[in-house]
Amino acid sequence: MSAIFLVAGVSGCSRLRPKPEAQYVYVTAKQTFLRDRVAAVSNRTATVENGDRLEVLDHGRRFVKVQTAKGEQGWIDDKVVATQDVFDQFEKLKKEHAADPVVASAVVRDDVYMHATPGRDTERFYRLAEGEKLKLLARATLTKPLPPGTRVAKAAAPVTAPSTPAVGGGAASGGGKGAKAAAAASAPAAPEPAPEPPAMEDWWLVRDSKGDTGWLFSRMMDVDAPDAITRYSEGQRIVGSYVLTTVNDPEAEQDEKNIPIYVTVLSPYKAGLTYDFDQLRVFTWNVKKHRYETGFRDRNIEGYLPVSVKMATDPYGKGPAATTPAPTFTYRVLADDAGPVVPDPVTGAIVPGKTVLKTYRLEGNLVRRVLQPGTTAPGEARPEPVSDKKKAAAGKGGKKKKR
Repeated sequence: MSAIFLVAGVSGCSRLRPKPEAQYVYVTAKQTFLRDRVAAVSNRTATVENGDRLEVLDHGRRFVKVQTAKGEQGWIDDKVVATQDVFDQFEKLKKEHAADPVVASAVVRDDVYMHATPGRDTERFYRLAEGEKLKLLARATLTKPLPPGTRVAKAAAPVTAPSTPAVGGGAASGGGKGAKAAAAASAPAAPEPAPEPPAMEDWWLVRDSKGDTGWLFSRMMDVDAPDAITRYSEGQRIVGSYVLTTVNDPEAEQDEKNIPIYVTVLSPYKAGLTYDFDQLRVFTWNVKKHRYETGFRDRNIEGYLPVSVKMATDPYGKGPAATTPAPTFTYRVLADDAGPVVPDPVTGAIVPGKTVLKTYRLEGNLVRRVLQPGTTAPGEARPEPVSDKKKAAAGKGGKKKKR
């Protein structure tokens, strides 16, 4: 009898024991299949796609047995799934940057992954399709990793010329040549050339159309700018393009007669810059000639995103300017006494020091700076110009790789 009660007690305890917490993995591949067994020959039991959550039922050597939300079960290669920790990293990014201002828009060039942090070897999860629209939030710049097996060249030790003892009687028999040779040997060696700076690459924190957030290699996307103004980029990269207002031109060739007026920011085709743009241009529309023209240009600056555009009155103006709202844009540039800007070596974040806020109004086709009367504009830092050779080298695009 006691044995019966003992068995009953043990079975009751097992029923009261809490069920192990469910474990989940997430599909990172664009699309893959579940299989009924881990073998060379197997049957497909289900199709899963990027981002799908799968409940873990069992673990194998290189495979995981999972169950879909529909109850379908099967084995999946553990190389095409992400753990819960990786998923949580992306969810954290999404929440932390949900309210970040959008500094520009872009389009994905090819199928590519978003990463949890900047860098090619960091955790990745969401896969973006070619043509996906993106919102750009922030830029980071990191040292480009060296190819596997590359050896870093060490700096050569300075060469010291051996001392040459004086030779007696040299002046009587060709001593002039000996003196010249001795002087050349004792002359200090030419200084070693300065080492080339490391190659850099840029990454952008982006938000896709679903609201998912992650880091994307900058060369895998293009800033979304209208074709009508990209022809005027003059060999520079358009970083951002924003509509100030529209002008009606009934005789314009375009189907849409309300022609947008743009303010754009541009930078050299070079990664690793410590500023976002070095030039700003306003493209106005000439109603008589039915074409775009440069209405304003601010160049040789160290500018930082975002560029703010709004309708506003001039707080320091008189007459109509003080009461009539006009298209107004604002941006920041580095101050001349801010000191050097150095990207964070770990995160790649670029945080400028002291900046100057610049505000301009578009009045008709004229752009005027909004500045308090009786004051002078603060001093601004000026970047070192990027040579044409460097521009050409940075602008050459190699074969695109999926990441």
